[in-house]
Amino acid sequence: MNLKLESSDFVHMGEIPKRFTCDGEDVAPALSWSNLPAGTQSLALIVDDPDAPDPAAPKLVWVHWVLYNIPASFTGLPAAAEKLPVGALHGLNDWKRTGYGGPCPPIGRHRYFFKLYALDAVLPDLDNPDKSQLENAMAGHVIGHAELIGTYQH
Repeated sequence: MNLKLESSDFVHMGEIPKRFTCDGEDVAPALSWSNLPAGTQSLALIVDDPDAPDPAAPKLVWVHWVLYNIPASFTGLPAAAEKLPVGALHGLNDWKRTGYGGPCPPIGRHRYFFKLYALDAVLPDLDNPDKSQLENAMAGHVIGHAELIGTYQH
């Protein structure tokens, strides 16, 4: 069985509701996961947009959320995710702040990749890492990966 990532707020490749974007409350959608690989010690979540700034001519991947050391005993995060599981740590998104930053595409319909990683270790406190610092720390520890893609356009 493969690691599975879902949301009760949108379907894979479906539209992310306005509530979870800069046009709404700008809170994180609910996420749930199942089928963790044996040996999973923690989980990491990266949400990014490879279509920035314009899907017709993307120039960069914009990072919306970096979260790690989610305990393997958890099966998801509620909408808004105001209170994280004990032990979970934030990294920095591309607004240079911690926490979730919702879709806010300047032009066109963008894709938002919610990427969940099962790790065979609990990572040290990386002091608000950015996406690349977290990916470097995860290297050699990823034992499972799942992806959920949502789309949004103003």
